[in-house]
Amino acid sequence: MRFFRKKKPVPDGVFIKCDGCGKMVYRKNTEERLWVCPECNYHFRISAADRVRLHLDDDTFREIDSGMTSNDPLRFVSGESYAEKLTTDCEKTGLKEAVCCGEGRIGGEDVVFAAMDFRFRGGSMGCAVGEKLTRAAELAASKETPLITISSSGGARMQEGALSLMQMAKTCAALQKLHTLRIPYLSVMTHPTTGGVTASWASMGDIIMAEPGAMIGFAGRRVIEQTVKEELPDGFQTAEFLLQHGFLDMIVERKNLTSTLSSVLAYLRH
Repeated sequence: MRFFRKKKPVPDGVFIKCDGCGKMVYRKNTEERLWVCPECNYHFRISAADRVRLHLDDDTFREIDSGMTSNDPLRFVSGESYAEKLTTDCEKTGLKEAVCCGEGRIGGEDVVFAAMDFRFRGGSMGCAVGEKLTRAAELAASKETPLITISSSGGARMQEGALSLMQMAKTCAALQKLHTLRIPYLSVMTHPTTGGVTASWASMGDIIMAEPGAMIGFAGRRVIEQTVKEELPDGFQTAEFLLQHGFLDMIVERKNLTSTLSSVLAYLRH
């Protein structure tokens, strides 16, 4: 009689499913590749803290406005209250809001840096996010330091109504001051960057970059097709399509993004 050794179950978390190709991939291998799928090159979403560690020189980041958070101006309730949802996201992410801003260095170059975190309310932009980004732009202007933003957002935050839409104008006005002073602003769009964020500060960069395969747009495909009464081409909201049609300046893989930012900053400085 032959005896077969019972297979040990695979511990949870060893493999993760890729949202790009649908395959189960080895988590450690994916993490070593900076959270890029080894099968299809899909770029997973990563946190704002990961962006700081990945792109800025070691031990140079100093966060600003870390305690700023949104209030609940409309007393919005859908299932649970908006205030309760904010509290839940604060506990889940360790953040007070959906964007992390501060000062640091890239390749020895002083920068003001802002990175969105999609885990917090889908990276949506409310009053606090708009205020933090505006202050980051104003800091860059006052110190004559380049500004770099990493966007990952579902758009304006509906729970704050028209107040969230006002952040589009406010952030753009602050960035216009950078343009007037000829201070570089580099915008990096990651998956996904949509809605009011795409329609405002994320699209105002002197140089606009994106990670491969990132979905970038304003409204969803179905809404646009119903509005224009036309069928849209496949992949029309991908970074590759937008690069082909002149909306982006370059697509940069995550492993090359830090060095590319450093090179662009050095070029603009001279």
